[in-house]
Amino acid sequence: MSIRVLIIDDSPTMRAILMSRLSEERDIAVIATAANAAEGRELIKQFNPDVVTLDIEMPGMNGLDFLERIMTLRPTPVIVVSGSTQEGNEITARALALGAVDCYAKADRSGGMPLDDNGRLASLIRQAAAVRFNNRWPVAPSVAARSQRAGRTNASLIAIGSSTGGVEALQVLLKDFPEDCPPTVIVQHVNPRFAPAIARTLDLASPAKVQLAEPDMPLMRGNIYMAPGGDRHLSVRGTALYARLRPGDPVAGHIPSVDVLFQSVAEEVGPRAIGILLTGMGSDGANGLLAMARAGAQTIAQDEATCTVFGMPRAAISIGAAGIIAPINRIAQHVLRAA
Repeated sequence: MSIRVLIIDDSPTMRAILMSRLSEERDIAVIATAANAAEGRELIKQFNPDVVTLDIEMPGMNGLDFLERIMTLRPTPVIVVSGSTQEGNEITARALALGAVDCYAKADRSGGMPLDDNGRLASLIRQAAAVRFNNRWPVAPSVAARSQRAGRTNASLIAIGSSTGGVEALQVLLKDFPEDCPPTVIVQHVNPRFAPAIARTLDLASPAKVQLAEPDMPLMRGNIYMAPGGDRHLSVRGTALYARLRPGDPVAGHIPSVDVLFQSVAEEVGPRAIGILLTGMGSDGANGLLAMARAGAQTIAQDEATCTVFGMPRAAISIGAAGIIAPINRIAQHVLRAA
């Protein structure tokens, strides 16, 4: 059965481009298009699409309010279609924090519209179609605690990995971090164009300072460092820990890779670290979290009920890498207890 897609965009040209890019995909069908929020709302009710592509920079429309309404009243996988402006990047970051599954850039880095996106849009739609929205904020969540070594010292580093749905999850997690939290490093799979805006969005949500990691940057308390994306892996090195950004091949299908970060933390920090694996598709981070667990670190995986996509946490749990399985709104409690 085909994946049923609704396109919402005020530009007839852009609607035509998006339809053209999907027309050759046998497993994807554009069932309708809309030029504004009002049309989009009625078509969502009428067709109940599997995936919605949403231009949130349309004139006369508050795209963020519309997205929030969708996610509250009729949760549907949404891919944000973003322009190339700085304002557009900031809006896209906030949309991801509201629950949009992913973002698709209208233009390339030069500002032009490429003739071919190498199947990027179709790939995002296939991933979004796998998303199932659960009751993500249980009132009385249960926590499954596995065996952990006793007598841990205070954590000196927190490492976090996330992918699909991760910006929303990170916002929930980091808002409960204290201002003087242990140095924290994050690999979130995201288009590097949106990474600076996402870091700023998370910084507004967290008492600690959130910023993009830079080469050889010292890792300090009260600071959270996010991988900038692109073609460089983020790892940690040194007795006095610093961020290492180096080019490399994809690991578990990704650059940057959560596995690369977690493996470096296992080697450099060992039992003084905490590893957290959040929502995401695939298995990136599972082997790295296992390496951290074997090195004596405390390891935590987000539970299925609060994940947008349970793939990465499930992979870690299945190989015994997760010492604690917890809903996203309770993970910070375990981190603070250990740190």
